[in-house]
Amino acid sequence: MIKKVGFDNERYLKEQTQAILERVKRFDNKLYLEFGGKFLFDYHAARVLPGFDPNVKIRLLQQLKDKADILLCIYAGDIERRKMRADFGITYDVDTLKLIDDLRSWGIDITAVVITRFDNQPAATIFKNKLEHRNIKVYTHRWTKGYPTDVDLIVSDEGYGANEYIETKNPLVIVAGPGPGSGKLATCLSQLYHDYKRGKKSGYAKFETFPIWNLPLKHPVNAAYEAATADIRDFNLIDPFHLEAYGESAINYNRDVEIFPVVKRILKRITGSESVYKSPTDMGVNRAGFGIIDDEVVKEAAKQEIIRRFFRYSCEHAMGFMDKETVQKTELIMKELNIKLEDRTVVEPARRAAREAELSKKGNEGIFCGAAIELRDGSIVTGKNSPLMHAASSLVFNAIKHLAEIPDKIHLLSPSTIESIGSLKKNILDTKTLSLNLEEALIMLSISAAANPTVQIAMEKLKELQGCEVHMTHIPSSGDEVGLRKLGVNLTSEPNFSSKSLYISP
Repeated sequence: MIKKVGFDNERYLKEQTQAILERVKRFDNKLYLEFGGKFLFDYHAARVLPGFDPNVKIRLLQQLKDKADILLCIYAGDIERRKMRADFGITYDVDTLKLIDDLRSWGIDITAVVITRFDNQPAATIFKNKLEHRNIKVYTHRWTKGYPTDVDLIVSDEGYGANEYIETKNPLVIVAGPGPGSGKLATCLSQLYHDYKRGKKSGYAKFETFPIWNLPLKHPVNAAYEAATADIRDFNLIDPFHLEAYGESAINYNRDVEIFPVVKRILKRITGSESVYKSPTDMGVNRAGFGIIDDEVVKEAAKQEIIRRFFRYSCEHAMGFMDKETVQKTELIMKELNIKLEDRTVVEPARRAAREAELSKKGNEGIFCGAAIELRDGSIVTGKNSPLMHAASSLVFNAIKHLAEIPDKIHLLSPSTIESIGSLKKNILDTKTLSLNLEEALIMLSISAAANPTVQIAMEKLKELQGCEVHMTHIPSSGDEVGLRKLGVNLTSEPNFSSKSLYISP
């Protein structure tokens, strides 16, 4: 189906820029802005707010770049344990390098990288050296002594004062990092401490897209944020400090509300006066709620995102990466909003494709996989596994043939070519899985397109798959997952394994 727009990106950009600049003026023309969420490729926001540009924050930075310095924080422990960013399949330290490159491609350079809670961890030290060898300024901050209870120790030369001061020149300092717990807040407050010692009355504020403070607590967009952070046990609530101070309901999340009394005491100790903020919501500058132009559209989009999260957590639980409580919490959110898995339009067609594969191969042992994609025009195309191709490969080939109006009986890859590759994998490379995964199939497609105009037309349709919804009845292999990610589809899969083997060669 043609996706409806529920969010006005230009209105949001204008409102958000104005809100940040107004907050800078409230202080001594120096504001440390804790930047939550993703700088680039914020696909969660784009999915739940149709019309939201996943790179709108970069456009925001471009408008502010002459007034802003950028600090990137990364927690040393995340480097050491190789924490992954699930949407790109890369570790947080690699994501930091990618982010620096991406910002530069937009004409934006960073001021420095801050490695937080640094304790000479070997991997963090290597990362620091790598950055410095590429002429990127790196600061290391230790764990803050006394945090979070001993304010006297925190706000002292042994606490924040023990951190090296980061020199910045612009009135706005944006402090960002890859994911939660990166040390952004501590970096901001440490800078405030040093500024006040130098006689500079700077300020602090927070910019996060979710939860949206001026939407209801149980609004699906805010529920989708809860689902997205179920693994770290975040939950939304009415900001009690805001309600007490103003008699108005505003939505925030548990970590901000829990830490607010501590932050307020620290700010009071640093500044020597009462904080200008009466609630954690006051600290925020988020204007995303004002960009919503069709509430029904964003509600439906958010419900779809919750289903995606449930499938993702279920698969991660099956693979041993996720605990059962995360799956159960997401399931509870679905029940509260009366959402069913079958509300995702590609789920049932994928399951039917798997059943058809099984029926067509009666008596043949094996696991039968199905896949389905909803194209932009609303049509559903399916695929299933075979001795020649994985279900993901079959699905993508069927989809581009449909878009190119190529008859089903015409092969994009000749069976003899696929069998030859299977022979190579079996007899030369000693690989157990002979059928083509999607990554392999796409390479073969590009080779075939060089000599066949029909294949070339089909291959050009691959870009039309971006943003389409895909569901698979089994957890995709690494080659399938990489291929689908590169195509930019929104993938879900059931928590079933595609092989009885415990080890599948890549």
